[in-house]
Amino acid sequence: MASAAEQMASNLSWGTFGKAKELQSRILFALGLLIVYRIGTFVVVPGIDPVALRDFAEQMQGGVGGILSMFTGGAISRMAIFALGIMPYISASIIIQLMTAMVPQLEQLKKEGEAGRKKINQYTRYGTVLLATFQAYGMSAGLQAQEGLVANPGFLSFQLPAVITLVGGTMFLMWLGEQITARGIGNGISLIIFVGIIAELPAALAQFFSQGRSGLLSPAVIVGVMLMIVAVIAFIVFMERALRKLHIQYPKRQVGMKVYGGESSHLPIKLNPAGVIPPIFASALLLLPTTVSTFSGTQTSPIMNTILAYFGPGQPLYLLFFVGMIVFFSYFYTANVSFKTDDVADNLKKQNGFVPGIRPGKKTEEYLDYVVARILVLGSAYLAAVCLLPEILRSQLAIPFYFGGTSLLIVVSVTMDTITQVQSHLLAHQYESLIEKSKLRGKSRGKARTRGRR
Repeated sequence: MASAAEQMASNLSWGTFGKAKELQSRILFALGLLIVYRIGTFVVVPGIDPVALRDFAEQMQGGVGGILSMFTGGAISRMAIFALGIMPYISASIIIQLMTAMVPQLEQLKKEGEAGRKKINQYTRYGTVLLATFQAYGMSAGLQAQEGLVANPGFLSFQLPAVITLVGGTMFLMWLGEQITARGIGNGISLIIFVGIIAELPAALAQFFSQGRSGLLSPAVIVGVMLMIVAVIAFIVFMERALRKLHIQYPKRQVGMKVYGGESSHLPIKLNPAGVIPPIFASALLLLPTTVSTFSGTQTSPIMNTILAYFGPGQPLYLLFFVGMIVFFSYFYTANVSFKTDDVADNLKKQNGFVPGIRPGKKTEEYLDYVVARILVLGSAYLAAVCLLPEILRSQLAIPFYFGGTSLLIVVSVTMDTITQVQSHLLAHQYESLIEKSKLRGKSRGKARTRGRR
């Protein structure tokens, strides 16, 4: 049986969308900022020779360079002002969240509500500046080491302006993401990564089909890869909509001669409560030590060369670390952000709701921990399978990174989340219009009664 909200959602139409002016302004605002982001990916850092840069970008497309290009929307291959992308901010968020779980002072800040959240966000921004500065300096030093790539080498003539430009670009992207989340539609950070992947997909498709025309890939492989992509997308949609519904009971209460309450409801728990965050976090950790090394060329130390050899895309240690981080962040992000069992148990207790057979309070929290832990076995395994299996096929067949499981998961999940938010805004608009109509009817009836009395 569909709920009232689901019935209203099924009745949504373009006419409803046309009346929702606030939603339209939010969508236009988000689109405007995303267009600004795409323009910035073509603004090259000053002092770089474009011809030499083109040759260097072609050499960088394989391996880690291809993954960096995917997560930055191609900005790193063009050495644009957004070449670092949003990854330093994501890496800083990971570090702060891990420290929040381990450092008592930060944990206390987290419990202080809005003021504590603002303070933690401020620490995250400071961490973003530090990480971005470190990566930008390594990138500028590596670019300067490439022969003929920099027009005027030198710390003051190139490195310092490049570092300031790249760090400023990352901080501007962070601000864009926060503005899209607050005043636009969807999650700003995820949308920035999503748009970067989508914008580079046509070029990846053209490269993929050109490999088929040149004979590098057989027609059977091309058809098989396309079928694999369709199957992975369908599997992601199915798993992202999968829910575990916990039965919730509310007690009866008697007021006078009437009995209220006694209803039953369901607490929905997604099979993957963390969404697309674990693969993004895992990718950010994998890219953090290798971003600088990609640009350092011959200056890379033997230790870093060994790390790059074992942690390159498709290598066993890379895949093992990737899966381990996905599983870890699935549990960590769910427990600390997306589904906090202590808060859920406390809210149920305040609303006089309980799970049948389980006492409210601490026992309910323990039961929710047990249920979520079991659900996440399937959820983390699903994420690991989606990200890992296409990754293995991609490395074996040398197909573009944009056809890997991580990129498909980001595109599909962000699309579904954004559509869900659009539907929520439309439902809210419908509720508001119904309330306004009921108020107008109440006023008109009141005026009619007043006239009748006269």
